[in-house]
Amino acid sequence: MMLPPAIVLPAGGLLIGIAMGYAARRSRFCTLGALERYWYGNDATGVRSWALAIATAIAATQILIHSGAIDISGSFYLAARLSLLGACVGGLIFGLGMALVGTCGFGALIRLGGGNLQGLVVVLIIGIVGLATQSGLIALARVNYVESLALSLAPATDQSLGGVANALFGIDIDVALAIAIPAAIIAWVFSEPGYRKAALQIRSGVAIGLLIAAGWLVTASVEANWIGLHPVQIESASFVAPYGDVLRGIISYPGDMLPDYGMGLVFGVTIGAAIAARRQSELRWEACDDARELKRHMAGAVLMGIGGILATGCTIGQGISAASTLAISAPLVLASIVCGARLGLAWLIEGSVRHVWT
Repeated sequence: MMLPPAIVLPAGGLLIGIAMGYAARRSRFCTLGALERYWYGNDATGVRSWALAIATAIAATQILIHSGAIDISGSFYLAARLSLLGACVGGLIFGLGMALVGTCGFGALIRLGGGNLQGLVVVLIIGIVGLATQSGLIALARVNYVESLALSLAPATDQSLGGVANALFGIDIDVALAIAIPAAIIAWVFSEPGYRKAALQIRSGVAIGLLIAAGWLVTASVEANWIGLHPVQIESASFVAPYGDVLRGIISYPGDMLPDYGMGLVFGVTIGAAIAARRQSELRWEACDDARELKRHMAGAVLMGIGGILATGCTIGQGISAASTLAISAPLVLASIVCGARLGLAWLIEGSVRHVWT
């Protein structure tokens, strides 16, 4: 007899989150840190690790799909409507917020696991603002001015690259894309001789990519085998909306809401990061140095909460989870986040964004 989703999903999220948090903390896996070192230190190690995670997630997820092990066609990343405004504007806003905070929502959770109270502030604000954008005060504007402009991709049945190509040209290139895209990314990742020696970063990138695929396996398997009143959401890792779900569940548990994968993942990542911090003798309480730093973190968290919901994902949610499904939204959101981060870092570090355009 199958255990109910209220047990399997949060338990699966917890275990996968522990592994993800541990791997990320051990290797300093951070999107903004990788970009900053690339732009200002000419060091592409972090970017290559991030790309390796994407390639691994794509390869592993597509193997699961094409082997028939999972069906993730019901994922919201593959909806046959594409909000270009949400993807581009939301991604840009998220990137700006990420620069102000110094990390993304996932990174804030990793910091919190090490005892950094700034991470707690960021996670709480992302959760509150994300809820407001998803179903609260800001939701009306989102629905009327962003979601209402979403493009229908019909006759494509979903927004995967293969699905759109099939609808436009009548050719089935799903398998070809599933092989060619991760192969091209991996070829670039290991084209740098120095990176081939970065064993910790390589292990981390591969581990995080595999854990993203594991998330799809858990949620899709439960959805396919569960018969009950409450629907099961097919998802993998994302770190905006689940923060709001955790807060809502703690403060006022609604009868129509089951503990899900994302909620377990949030706690798991925190625990995994704490374990890694403890092993590295880095577990200590930290707080903001002054009020100015706190205000910057709060402002950045507000932007990430809004941007993450508009873009339906963050650096992990769209950048790796959605990318693993080969959704069209993933590169759009990721490019917008990178642009926003570039502008934010230029303003913070150099005091001007003018040279970014030259």
